[in-house]
Amino acid sequence: MEQQPQLNDHNKQEYPPMHTAEHLLNATMVKTFGCPRSRNAHIEKKKSKCDYELPTCPTEEQIHAIEEKVNEAIDRHLPVTCEFMTHEEAQSIVDLSKLPENASETLRIVRIGDYDACACIGQHVENTSEIGLFKIISYDYADGKLRLRFKLIK
Repeated sequence: MEQQPQLNDHNKQEYPPMHTAEHLLNATMVKTFGCPRSRNAHIEKKKSKCDYELPTCPTEEQIHAIEEKVNEAIDRHLPVTCEFMTHEEAQSIVDLSKLPENASETLRIVRIGDYDACACIGQHVENTSEIGLFKIISYDYADGKLRLRFKLIK
């Protein structure tokens, strides 16, 4: 029998569809703007928000394109899978800069098809088809930070 790796305790109960949508949004922002993944996120079932460091505010067209790209990824019905590896193995695959200092030696890498890979101990759906429609409900930009507020429509 294979032994389950020892991971850090998780202090949050995310809504799996929203948390998975956050991963897709982060990947979309990195691919589109070359910015880091969100370092400040508040993920809830009803609505969520993420902050991104950007040198300028995106245009209305760019905000709309972000929403479209996330929904295109959702519509691809991508599998969400997990694998376990050491920090050393993971560093060439994912950005480890957000890991807490006390992160366990074994990491859980969550992959969403070929669209995203991230070290994460949260809850996720098994397939992006379970997420629903991603909708950016508002945004603002100040001091080099873009805040996106979003929800899911089932």
